[in-house]
Amino acid sequence: MAKQTPFFRSISRLYPHVRPIIPRLLLGLLCALMASIVALTIPQVLRVLVNESLKPGGASDAVWISAGVILVLGVAEAGLVALRRQFVINPATTVETRMRVSLYDHLQDLTVSFHDRWGSGQLLSRAMTDLNFLRRWMAFGAIMLVVTTLTVIIGIVAMFSMSWQLALIFLAAAVPITINSFRFRTRFSKVARRSQDQAGDLATTVEESVHGIRVLKAFGRSREALENFNEQAEELRQTEIEKARHQATFTMVVTLLPELALGAGLVVGVLLCTSGQLSIGSLVAFFATAAVIASPVEFSGMLLAMALTAKTAIDRHYEVMDTQNTITSPPQPRTPAALAGALRFNNASFAFEDAPEKPILKNINLEVRPGETMALVGITGSGKSALIQLAPRLYDVSDGSITIDGVDLKEFDVGELRQVVGVAFEDTTLFSNSVRDNVLLGARDRTDDVLEEALDVAQAHFAHSLPDGVDTLIGEEGLSLSGGQRQRIALARAIAARPRVLVLDDPLSALDVHTEELVEARLREVLKDTTTLIVAHRPSTVALADRVALLEDGRIAAVGTHTELLASNDHYRYVIASLDQEPRDLDSELSELEDQAEEVTR
Repeated sequence: MAKQTPFFRSISRLYPHVRPIIPRLLLGLLCALMASIVALTIPQVLRVLVNESLKPGGASDAVWISAGVILVLGVAEAGLVALRRQFVINPATTVETRMRVSLYDHLQDLTVSFHDRWGSGQLLSRAMTDLNFLRRWMAFGAIMLVVTTLTVIIGIVAMFSMSWQLALIFLAAAVPITINSFRFRTRFSKVARRSQDQAGDLATTVEESVHGIRVLKAFGRSREALENFNEQAEELRQTEIEKARHQATFTMVVTLLPELALGAGLVVGVLLCTSGQLSIGSLVAFFATAAVIASPVEFSGMLLAMALTAKTAIDRHYEVMDTQNTITSPPQPRTPAALAGALRFNNASFAFEDAPEKPILKNINLEVRPGETMALVGITGSGKSALIQLAPRLYDVSDGSITIDGVDLKEFDVGELRQVVGVAFEDTTLFSNSVRDNVLLGARDRTDDVLEEALDVAQAHFAHSLPDGVDTLIGEEGLSLSGGQRQRIALARAIAARPRVLVLDDPLSALDVHTEELVEARLREVLKDTTTLIVAHRPSTVALADRVALLEDGRIAAVGTHTELLASNDHYRYVIASLDQEPRDLDSELSELEDQAEEVTR
């Protein structure tokens, strides 16, 4: 459970966002307040009508005049309510959009380690649900909470002007309501936070299930996934019921106590009228005023719940926004005088932030010469993928340093560094966009020539046979393509960026032998001037390299040519013998499993 912060401290954090629209919000507040004052004026017209016009001998024309005045006041109230909406809706949606864009920008800026810790559903719920609720609260809840409070105060003052005895009875009901409101605020805040967090977890589960639908179907785990989802949904349902129970209890109190006060006030009012201490018109006006403020009092439960939920939404929003990006550009970035692409690891060590006592990489010393292709090999868990993610500063070294042409990576501007260092991961991620946009994502020169060269090198000619060619939308995360096709698009994307240092995490693992040979031949041409660090899981990928670095238990155990290491290192021979000989397209295998399952069902 996140630490609870005071209500007004949380709400005050909205000030920088709402400051530009404060004039419009104040106009909306003024319109809402005037509408309430107009509503409170109507009982005074009724008092005059009863006391003056309905007494024996009163003028009948006064009834029509009073009816006309009440009609005008009603129309004015409706007009002011409409004006209030006009003043606040547009600026509130503007604030919502700016906060959402700011959050997205901050998420793009935050480190990979942050995204490793946070579920995507939690971030999605903050970007959509929480900010949507904040917009509704700014445009309605906050204004109406202020107006409701002022309406009740003005109404009670008017009641005292008509009968202090009846007003005291009505006011007596406010004491237990106030006490109950403090209890409600404490209880509801905790439940509201739990509800919003559980909704984020549920969104994460839905997203993971949709993205992993092939795996769930292929392994027949849909029923287990449903049961897990049902448990989470049931937890959220119980939390929502608890929220509703707290709100219903509070609403019952704020509704029942004023009604009881009015009942007692009616008895006392009749006695006062009988004794001549109160006019009938004043009694009618008193209860008409009470009816006007009864609705805001009853409404206060929902408004208070909205305020507390908004406070929770703000806290959740700033949990992300307050997270500092630890991988930043220096005040005065440096770049090498001549960018050759010499990559060097100097006693570099790395451990994840949440487990600093368990380093993944230990005292790595490795030099990749300009234009050289070096393969990284090692058994599973030796630290290969962690090492290559240090080159573009997706993570920072825990100790030691990494340099390009003698300049520490931390001295580079981060944006410029990631143009110098290009990356293609084994676990390819494509975006719901066209093939063209995916390939040219990091390219400085977004021309057709660059696109065609990248597709040719990656042997991704299949793109031209898609329904709309390279402008075909490939669907969410590229799931409409096979694993091999996705991998070739990702490789083409890395090549199109034309980096000086290219980092590849087994980019050919899903290709068949013939396609791999074609890609390797073209890569030798394209990479002849590019420094390349490539994680190899297959002997054929190792053959592409000029030299090989052997990783063992997070350390560089040996560096040399493939032939040298085969002749001199037992562990290297063991690793090479254990590498995959044939490529595996997991998507195709899963499709085959699905087809087999359907045949069995038939």
